[in-house]
Amino acid sequence: MKDWLDEVNWNAEGLVPAIAQDYRTGRVLMMAWMNREALALTAAEQRAIYWSRSRGKLWRKGEESGHVQKLHELRLDCDADVVILQVEQLGGIACHTGRESCFYRVLENGVWRVVDPVLKDPHAIYHAGHTHE
Repeated sequence: MKDWLDEVNWNAEGLVPAIAQDYRTGRVLMMAWMNREALALTAAEQRAIYWSRSRGKLWRKGEESGHVQKLHELRLDCDADVVILQVEQLGGIACHTGRESCFYRVLENGVWRVVDPVLKDPHAIYHAGHTHE
């Protein structure tokens, strides 16, 4: 039997883009990267686990903030080079800015306008010195 991880078209760095989407509303919450281990652990633990390119290590979403993404479904696109995680965003905040979604700016008349409120002060979410997970 073929390993399901072998069916993913990993990029040259061994990564695949991973989009987290609210399983109830369909809203895109964030995009991050996964390596083979992160994707395998996400399926095994039923929670979002990403690969932090800046820190060079696995990143369990919510390990600092407490805002865990509980996995409901994992999907692979037609080209097998993007995954979508249908998640339940515990705590309601996916973005390190304290917003529900990382996609909180809308282009209007050539200007990016912020359209979503900050739900929680980022300084109250993360330890001093950390701007995001």
